[in-house]
Amino acid sequence: MLGRRLLKIVNCNLNTNFYRDFSSEVVDINKIHKRFCNKGLKTPRILITGGLGQLGTECAKLLRKSYGEENVILSDIIKPTDNGLTNGPFIFADILDFKGLQKIIVNYRIDWLIHFSALLSAVGEQNVPLAVRVNIEGMHNVIELARQYNLRIFVPSTIGAFGPDSPRNPTPNITIQRPRTIYGVSKVHAELLGEYYHHKFGLDFRCLRFPGVISSDPPGGGTTDYAVAVFHEGLLRKRYKCYLEPHTRLPMMYIDDCLAALFQFLNAPNERLRRRVYNVTAMSFTPEELFNEIKKHIPDLHVSYKPDSRQNIANTWPQVFDDSEARKDWNWTHEFNLEKMVISMIQDVSENFIPKYQHLSEVSSYV
Repeated sequence: MLGRRLLKIVNCNLNTNFYRDFSSEVVDINKIHKRFCNKGLKTPRILITGGLGQLGTECAKLLRKSYGEENVILSDIIKPTDNGLTNGPFIFADILDFKGLQKIIVNYRIDWLIHFSALLSAVGEQNVPLAVRVNIEGMHNVIELARQYNLRIFVPSTIGAFGPDSPRNPTPNITIQRPRTIYGVSKVHAELLGEYYHHKFGLDFRCLRFPGVISSDPPGGGTTDYAVAVFHEGLLRKRYKCYLEPHTRLPMMYIDDCLAALFQFLNAPNERLRRRVYNVTAMSFTPEELFNEIKKHIPDLHVSYKPDSRQNIANTWPQVFDDSEARKDWNWTHEFNLEKMVISMIQDVSENFIPKYQHLSEVSSYV
């Protein structure tokens, strides 16, 4: 769910040319800011790693609105678009380079570290050694630096942190996990390591287990990305071939709710947090339920099914996420249900991506 934009061309159903250097400007940052604005707090200096992925750029916009553009440093190992350089500082940061990260934290006087760098579930299964390096060694680097410099550190986790032995409907906050993907294993490792550092060293470690995150950005190699790809391909071509079976139920969350949860959790007082890791979600649906809702707006959409290896992954994941502890401890609430999410996605993709796809298609016909 939370990978780098470099990986967004992997496992896509559309022509990869359609995904080159697109960035979405559709998240209602003002609304999220007003919803959970926490005034009167000390202004932190924040470093975001893996910042050019699905959440990084939008998270940076939200935090910059709250804490000032110069106080939120976006970083990644890939080149940003020109647009990505206009809203605040961007720097090169390799999470496998401990000394390089240390230099950034010292030179920029970082207070909070938001660690998005990761290889996603389907991509990680294709390159396990790289996933181990990025997801596990990279985590070791950032958490040790957070300890050394007394940083507040946020690391996202996922429904992929659960496995076939976990209760699936509902999946509580504390239960057996035992995932069967390297992505899931690395996230359980991050959760436990963060909790250990909190209890051992007093580290302000915070982690949210996100469900599938739906945004208008093109898919990035995750198992839940069918719920994004169908809007791009469905609106452009009026057809979509789904790689999951029609009745595969999974928890999901719209990008606006995801960012709102992240912002609220980052600012929650420590005394409100009974745990360092929380489930958060908004809805659960199957591909068939999603496609039926989309067809209310795109009646000529044709959907077919051809399950692949991602079906095996989805079969081990939660069907319904229990986030009652987050709702109780720090008053988490969501705004987007299935109907509202579909309307917003159709509008966002239609306005921000379909014209670009059509233009590129027209240009390529002359090449």
